[in-house]
Amino acid sequence: MGWFITFEGTEGSGKSTQIERLARRLRQSGREVLTLREPGGTAISEQIRELVKHYFEGGAMTPETELLLICAARAQLVREVIRPALLAGRCVLCDRFYDSTTAYQGYGRQLDLQQVQSIIDFAVDGTRPDLTFVLHVPLAVSEVRRMARGQPPARDRMEEAGRDFFARVEEGYRRIAAAEPGRVKWLEATGTVEEIEAAIWRECCRLPGLVPA
Repeated sequence: MGWFITFEGTEGSGKSTQIERLARRLRQSGREVLTLREPGGTAISEQIRELVKHYFEGGAMTPETELLLICAARAQLVREVIRPALLAGRCVLCDRFYDSTTAYQGYGRQLDLQQVQSIIDFAVDGTRPDLTFVLHVPLAVSEVRRMARGQPPARDRMEEAGRDFFARVEEGYRRIAAAEPGRVKWLEATGTVEEIEAAIWRECCRLPGLVPA
C-alpha cells in the first residue's frame, strides 16, 4: 500500500505550493507520486467541482445539496483513482479531502456534524489519510492573499461566503486537529515557503518506510 497524505486549510494558505514541493521531494527519494485535488480528479468529479464552485443560476444552492455533491465527487475519486493508486504502492497527495467537508459544510454551513460524518463515511468507505497537514493563516492574511490573485475567471461560491463563514471554518479545522493529533498536523503557514516545506518533510519522514533511510 502507498501512503495517502492530504492538505487542508482556508483559501490562500499555500496548499498547492507545498503539495508540489512535497511531490518533488518524494519523487527524488524514489517514490511514485500522484497529486489530486478535491472536488475533482476524475471526469465526473471535475464536472461536480464546476457546479459546486461556480453555480449561480436559478437560485441559491442549499448547504445540503453542496454537501451531497462534494461527497458524490469524493466517492467517485476514491473508487476510480485513490484506492487503485494506493494499492499499486503510489503516494497520493490530495489538495483537500473529507476534513474540508467537516470544516466547510459542517462548521461553515452549520450542518449537523453527525449527519455530515455519516455521509463522509459512506463516500470514502474506509479510505482515510495516513497524514493530514492543516496550513493555517489568519483570516486577514487569507483575505489579502485571495485579493492578490486578481479577479478570478468565474465567480466562486466558496470565496464569496463571507468572513463569518471562514471564521467558523477555521474553528472547525482547529477542532479537527485537536481531536486527531496523531494524523492531523497543524502548521502556521505565515513563515517562508522553505520553512513550511521543511516542517512538512520532517513529519513525512516519521511515516515508516515512506522515505528511504
